[in-house]
Amino acid sequence: MGALPERRDIPPWVKVPEDLKNPEVLQVQTRLLEALFGPRGSRIPYIEQVSKAMLQLNALESSDFTEVLVYGSHLFKLRTKWMLQSMAEWHRQRQERGMLKLEEAMNALELSPWMK
Repeated sequence: MGALPERRDIPPWVKVPEDLKNPEVLQVQTRLLEALFGPRGSRIPYIEQVSKAMLQLNALESSDFTEVLVYGSHLFKLRTKWMLQSMAEWHRQRQERGMLKLEEAMNALELSPWMK
């Protein structure tokens, strides 16, 4: 990564410029962003404070995924990336289970063949 992030409010626990080089990168399904980061990213400052890392979200050309860049010391970057991947997987599975329950309910309510 050549350019440093353009963010002006770099948290005090992030050392400039060494922690801003070589971020950990993960891609998150865009539909999971609100579950992970709250409405309009409202939980990002809290996640940054607890994880001692800095996050930057970039929309990808594919609207299905958003790139999350994690800046900080090596250990904090890895820990934060793992935490976010775990949270995303948990939310994805939860939504999937909800869709299966919805499908089961719709099948239970299926109209008899003569009414189709």
